[in-house]
Amino acid sequence: MADKPPRNNAHCTIPDDPEQSTYRFIIVAAKRARQLQGGARPVLPTSSKKPTIIAVEEVRRGLVKYSLTGQAPEPILPEPAI
Repeated sequence: MADKPPRNNAHCTIPDDPEQSTYRFIIVAAKRARQLQGGARPVLPTSSKKPTIIAVEEVRRGLVKYSLTGQAPEPILPEPAI
Protein backbone atom coordinates (compact mmCIF):
# COMPACT_ATOMS: atom_id res chain seq x y z
CA MET A 1 0.00 0.00 0.00
CA ALA A 2 1.12 3.51 -0.68
CA ASP A 3 1.75 5.74 2.30
CA LYS A 4 -0.90 8.42 2.48
CA PRO A 5 -0.09 11.74 4.10
CA PRO A 6 -2.07 12.37 7.29
CA ARG A 7 -5.29 14.26 6.79
CA ASN A 8 -5.33 17.83 7.99
CA ASN A 9 -8.20 18.13 10.44
CA ALA A 10 -7.36 21.65 11.58
CA HIS A 11 -10.87 22.79 10.67
CA CYS A 12 -12.34 20.29 13.15
CA THR A 13 -10.23 21.08 16.19
CA ILE A 14 -11.50 22.75 19.32
CA PRO A 15 -9.16 25.50 20.54
CA ASP A 16 -7.25 24.91 23.76
CA ASP A 17 -7.89 28.39 25.09
CA PRO A 18 -8.26 28.48 28.89
CA GLU A 19 -10.39 31.62 28.60
CA GLN A 20 -13.00 29.85 26.46
CA SER A 21 -14.75 26.74 27.69
CA THR A 22 -15.13 23.80 25.32
CA TYR A 23 -18.83 23.57 26.17
CA ARG A 24 -19.37 27.22 25.24
CA PHE A 25 -17.45 26.75 21.98
CA ILE A 26 -19.68 23.82 20.98
CA ILE A 27 -22.92 25.61 21.89
CA VAL A 28 -21.96 28.76 19.96
CA ALA A 29 -20.88 26.71 16.92
CA ALA A 30 -24.11 24.70 17.01
CA LYS A 31 -26.24 27.85 17.13
CA ARG A 32 -24.26 29.36 14.27
CA ALA A 33 -24.70 26.15 12.24
CA ARG A 34 -28.47 26.44 12.79
CA GLN A 35 -28.35 30.01 11.45
CA LEU A 36 -26.44 28.84 8.38
CA GLN A 37 -28.95 26.03 7.80
CA GLY A 38 -31.73 28.60 8.04
CA GLY A 39 -30.24 30.66 5.21
CA ALA A 40 -27.71 32.98 6.86
CA ARG A 41 -24.67 33.77 4.76
CA PRO A 42 -21.23 32.57 5.88
CA VAL A 43 -18.80 35.24 7.07
CA LEU A 44 -15.84 33.40 5.55
CA PRO A 45 -15.36 32.50 1.91
CA THR A 46 -15.29 28.71 1.97
CA SER A 47 -15.45 25.77 -0.37
CA SER A 48 -17.28 23.64 2.21
CA LYS A 49 -21.02 23.21 1.94
CA LYS A 50 -21.44 21.76 5.42
CA PRO A 51 -22.88 24.28 7.90
CA THR A 52 -21.16 22.66 10.88
CA ILE A 53 -17.69 22.92 9.33
CA ILE A 54 -18.29 26.55 8.37
CA ALA A 55 -19.65 27.39 11.84
CA VAL A 56 -16.74 25.76 13.68
CA GLU A 57 -14.22 27.68 11.58
CA GLU A 58 -16.04 30.98 12.12
CA VAL A 59 -16.13 30.45 15.89
CA ARG A 60 -12.47 29.33 15.98
CA ARG A 61 -11.43 32.55 14.25
CA GLY A 62 -13.52 34.69 16.59
CA LEU A 63 -15.87 35.96 13.87
CA VAL A 64 -19.03 34.98 15.75
CA LYS A 65 -19.96 37.34 18.55
CA TYR A 66 -21.92 36.12 21.55
CA SER A 67 -22.81 37.30 25.02
CA LEU A 68 -23.32 35.41 28.24
CA THR A 69 -26.86 35.78 29.51
CA GLY A 70 -26.70 33.85 32.78
CA GLN A 71 -25.95 35.52 36.06
CA ALA A 72 -22.62 34.98 37.72
CA PRO A 73 -22.90 32.88 40.86
CA GLU A 74 -22.96 34.84 44.08
CA PRO A 75 -19.88 34.32 46.22
CA ILE A 76 -20.61 32.56 49.48
CA LEU A 77 -19.19 34.54 52.37
CA PRO A 78 -18.23 32.80 55.60
CA GLU A 79 -20.39 33.60 58.57
CA PRO A 80 -18.74 35.90 61.11
CA ALA A 81 -17.60 34.28 64.31
CA ILE A 82 -19.40 35.52 67.43
